[in-house]
Amino acid sequence: MASGRTSSSKNNLLLRHAHVARWRAGRWPATLRALLWSAAAGLLFVVLNTLMRKLSLQLDPFETQFLRYLTGLLVMLPLVFSAGLAAYRPRNVGGQFTRGAVHTLGLCLWFIAIPHITLADTTAIGFTTPIFIMFGAVLLFREPMRWERWAAAGIGFAGVLIVVAPQLTGQGGVYTLVMLASAPVFAASFLITKALTRYERAEVIVVWQSITVTLFSLPLALLNWRMPTLGEWGIALVCGLLGSVAHYCLTRSYATADISASQSVKFLDLVWATLLGWLAFGDQPNRYTLVGGVIIAASTVWIARREARRPG
Repeated sequence: MASGRTSSSKNNLLLRHAHVARWRAGRWPATLRALLWSAAAGLLFVVLNTLMRKLSLQLDPFETQFLRYLTGLLVMLPLVFSAGLAAYRPRNVGGQFTRGAVHTLGLCLWFIAIPHITLADTTAIGFTTPIFIMFGAVLLFREPMRWERWAAAGIGFAGVLIVVAPQLTGQGGVYTLVMLASAPVFAASFLITKALTRYERAEVIVVWQSITVTLFSLPLALLNWRMPTLGEWGIALVCGLLGSVAHYCLTRSYATADISASQSVKFLDLVWATLLGWLAFGDQPNRYTLVGGVIIAASTVWIARREARRPG
């Protein structure tokens, strides 16, 4: 009996500490919270992409794309049913399907190009997406583009170039252009997400992204379909969970502050990827990676401190 009371007291203490931590975090400036949400999303996406790479070596890339969003929907169904279907009914169904179609197009371009160009080229081109997002935020949402945001984005991108420039081959031909075309498409998808956060909850956006991308990806997946093994289904389920949580963090970031304010932290993804490659596969970072990583991390810390001094 005493043991039960002790356990209950510990649980209550943990809940109180969690409540206090959440209250303190809620007092942080909105832009700082957006940066933290975006950084968490980036870390989760790096882990996700590592598993997706493993799965795409075993299955057709388009089938991998379909399974990732199908399982993402499956892991969210318990939340949907517990809250009730009405809680996840979107206010703008057309906007949800538009976002899903645009995001599916970006994924298709990415998967068409990835077998034909190097990983270094892919990384360099992928980091142009935040630049397109920042321009779009100015044009579409009239977000204030303070000089600090441009500076942090420029310094972070310079850090990326230091890492990947020595490895660029330039031999991708037309597929390099296809990969480049995916960057503004993904930027458009994220800008639509930002627009949807004005009247949709993050959970609703993430659920409907899984629904729409799954539907749009199904015809492509059926072209070269092979029934996944039990192990492949397991990897796909983990990918679905990671992807759903990552997109939730990203959507919370967009809902918390200007979308342009969080783009500089995107360059931290290269740091996460380097660390994961070292821990998981023993990939030793070269000097260019170390120098570029330090520059990227420094620019992120700097913009976070600058934004934290501004009122929420």
